[in-house]
Amino acid sequence: MADSENVGGRGARRTTADARGDVVVLLIGMRINSFWAVHQWLPVLLGMLRMLAELKKDPGRGLLSRVLLTASPRTYYVVQYWESKEKLYAYASAPDGLHHTAWGRINRMEREGKVRGRVGIWHEAYIVPEGSYEAIYGDMPAFGLAAAHGQVPLAERGRYAKDRFAHRSGGAAAQERSSGS
Repeated sequence: MADSENVGGRGARRTTADARGDVVVLLIGMRINSFWAVHQWLPVLLGMLRMLAELKKDPGRGLLSRVLLTASPRTYYVVQYWESKEKLYAYASAPDGLHHTAWGRINRMEREGKVRGRVGIWHEAYIVPEGSYEAIYGDMPAFGLAAAHGQVPLAERGRYAKDRFAHRSGGAAAQERSSGS
C-alpha cells in the first residue's frame, strides 16, 4: 500500500470516491411534530421507505445510492445520490412513480388541513460541480459518495484535500483545456 493509504504504519486503508463530473445530491426527510398523531406521520415514513424500494428495483430511474439517517427521535432523512438532475426531476414527476402519488396525497391532506403541524416534510437538492467536492474514507466500505460512484485508493486522487478538489476526470479536464480555463 502507498504511504497515502497507511496511517501510522498500522495498515489502515484510506480511499476516496471515484466520482467524475457533477454530483447530484438530494436530502429529503420528515420531522414528527406530534408523536401522538401516528396516523399522520407513519404513512409519510412508510412512503419514504416504499419510494426507496421502488427506486432500488428500477436502477434506470437514476438513484445511485442512498443513506438513511436520523437527526433525532423526531427527524428522519435520506441522503440520495443521483445520476443527473434530469433523472431526479423525471422520477419526482413520473405519473407511474410512488412519489407522484404520495405528493398528490400530501397536497390534498394539506388543503384539507389534515397534516398541518403534525408532520413536517422537507428536501434540499444540490448540483455539485466537479472540483467542488472531495471525500476520504478510512477503513470504510463504500459509503455515501463512494457507494454512489465507486471507491478508489486515495493515492489515485491525491493525499491532501486540495489535491482531491483539484482532480478532474478526463472529460472535464479536456473541456477546461479547450475553453482556455
